[in-house]
Amino acid sequence: MRRWPSALWTCAAAIFVLGGGALPDDRACRPEARAAARGPSAAAVTVAAIEAVGMTVSDMDRALKFYTEVLPFSIESDREVAGRSWDLLAGVFGTRARVVTLRLGEERLELTHYLAPRGRPMPPDSRGHDRWFQHVAIIVADMDAAYAHLRARDVPHASSTPQRLPDWNEGAAGIEAFYFRDPDGHFLEILEFPTGKGAAKWHAPRAPRTLFLGIDHTAIVVGSTETALAFYRDTLGLRVTGEGVNHGVEQEHLNGVFGVRLRLTTLRAPEGPAIELLEYLAPRDGRDAPRDLRANDVAHWQVTMRADGFEALLRPPAWVSLVSPDVVRLHGSSATAFSEALLVRDADGHATRLVR
Repeated sequence: MRRWPSALWTCAAAIFVLGGGALPDDRACRPEARAAARGPSAAAVTVAAIEAVGMTVSDMDRALKFYTEVLPFSIESDREVAGRSWDLLAGVFGTRARVVTLRLGEERLELTHYLAPRGRPMPPDSRGHDRWFQHVAIIVADMDAAYAHLRARDVPHASSTPQRLPDWNEGAAGIEAFYFRDPDGHFLEILEFPTGKGAAKWHAPRAPRTLFLGIDHTAIVVGSTETALAFYRDTLGLRVTGEGVNHGVEQEHLNGVFGVRLRLTTLRAPEGPAIELLEYLAPRDGRDAPRDLRANDVAHWQVTMRADGFEALLRPPAWVSLVSPDVVRLHGSSATAFSEALLVRDADGHATRLVR
């Protein structure tokens, strides 16, 4: 009897796992997914740190009022950028943008407001399982106090209320979390780790009135974990530090998605916040990111990674697409802390900016 390669068994199994008579999601059967299923290979790029998580905003003054008054981020830098190099880096012609770097604890959040050209607003019906979804998880010292703080400032809910993940879920038991939105509709999360979970720094002694501590991770929705791992693990060399499957009524109320069954995979660089892959095993009706999503659209996020060897991505594998046409050099620029950069997108449209 002729034996099928194991990757083809994975493909065939997808038909039955999804169940309900629905057609399978064919991403499990694409060449890049089959390549990822063979396991990790030598990374093409060496990532030293995740430096910042960034998003595009429609009104910088409004965004700063939210992030520095409702949330306690502090301004680290405020600059304006323009010129041919920035056009090439962002893939947007005629760029003039205000870029503000914020800090909370040891982590950075970067806000970009395109003065020209203006991009599209956040889709008003964005959902937690659409594949343009991304958020940052902000660690808090006391969930009840943090939620009361946000309620008092009339922050839009994305979760119905804070959720404590159940004890049967060993990897996540006792974690408390709540999703909300900023003025542009970006999803954000506050999260409290119980004793014994999360990084040691989230449990270190602190000033009594410190409530918001820093950014633990950024989460992205992916269509296929295996395809995402082909990029983040096998190409960029990030290390898988956690895996699990969450479901149940608490997860439904947290994500605002009914009937959720969620595969989570956490990856880390040597320094900086983690990247968390969210694959919705159910429901499977999350929408793809727009093919023409651009850096000046408010739905755009990007993760900035300090790295070497990213010239290898100029001949991208199937699960990477270039935004910048080449490594962009910014010699002599006083507007940035890096001299060379490349912007790419993963198979689901999430952007990574590699800098040196």
